[in-house]
Amino acid sequence: MSNFRITADSVLVGDSWLSNVTLVVKDGLIAAIELIKHPQAKHVSGRLLPGLIDLQVNGGGGCLLNATPTVNTIATMVRAHRQYGTTSMLPTLITDQLSVIEATACAVAESIDVGIPEVLGVHFEGPHLSQKKKGVHPEQHIRAISDAELAIFTRKDLGIVKVTLAPENVTPDVIRDLVGQGVLVVLGHSNASYEQVHEALEAGAIGFTHIYNAMSPLQSREPGMVGAALTDSRSYAGLVLDHHHVHPVASQLAIKAKGVDKVFLVTDAMAHVGASEDSLPYFDTVINRENGKLTTPDGTLAGSCLDMWQAVKNAHVDLHVPLEDAVRMASLTPATLLGEQNLYGQITVGAKANFLLVDEALNISNVWVNGTEQYAVGGEQ
Repeated sequence: MSNFRITADSVLVGDSWLSNVTLVVKDGLIAAIELIKHPQAKHVSGRLLPGLIDLQVNGGGGCLLNATPTVNTIATMVRAHRQYGTTSMLPTLITDQLSVIEATACAVAESIDVGIPEVLGVHFEGPHLSQKKKGVHPEQHIRAISDAELAIFTRKDLGIVKVTLAPENVTPDVIRDLVGQGVLVVLGHSNASYEQVHEALEAGAIGFTHIYNAMSPLQSREPGMVGAALTDSRSYAGLVLDHHHVHPVASQLAIKAKGVDKVFLVTDAMAHVGASEDSLPYFDTVINRENGKLTTPDGTLAGSCLDMWQAVKNAHVDLHVPLEDAVRMASLTPATLLGEQNLYGQITVGAKANFLLVDEALNISNVWVNGTEQYAVGGEQ
């Protein structure tokens, strides 16, 4: 059902909760917002919010993109995250060998071609990172950028391409060339100096991958990447708000310094999201889940089992961010980073009819993608 009218107890339109509105959906888009409750509209009990956008999704439903870079894996990831309000995503590939990067690009292109609407493009997190700040990225695959990778990053059939790199390992000229060809360059897994980060931003880098984590810290005489991220008003910063990656006070500082229109929530989710298994393979080791935290056997933090709606709730409940602002960091802000704010991330005329319904206890009951109900509590996905 993509042509219908719907009302709710309240609808988040912009920064306001409106109670007497009807959304008119036609051909998967919001065709009109009527400032009255239409008598023939379907009424749903709860709050209607824009669908959430996750720009860093490594896996879900028991599948890791690196392990099996296929369209079926991406479809499984989409289904796993949909129940948590994610209606758009960038499937994310962790540092790997060239053949896996190529296979991932083909899988993303196929996902777009066959019409998986949640897939907006791809995020290549690496392999051009810092050895010193590699985190759980496999050291043997971290390398300098080559023509082969540049050719993949600039393919025109991948939707939106986002690349995380370390600016001390990729020159400003290369960053400038990538940006000129439409690639979104973000900085992370880096031990760069403040000056190197500034040069990368001047070359067109748009933001930072999981602020604070795996980057040169803010110190009194060397601001590092963290200092650059917190003080640069133009750039965006991803935040993994699971309270394991970043202390709540540090999360509050980032939001206060940059604002909800520049901090975007991400999951950095591994295969564990939407899966019952607590131990799942990762390259030549395993990642274990315990008390909501993912680590390798040596204790290294290894992505997260966070979902987007939990990230929103953590911002609202734990950090006391107003719900509409917490939702913005998971919807309109990432959409704006992508340059897709007219189509995604908000309930507005002309946008995709992507929204979710939550009850007063902030539990998701229904999710719509392109005007079609894709998830309902107790129903089949």
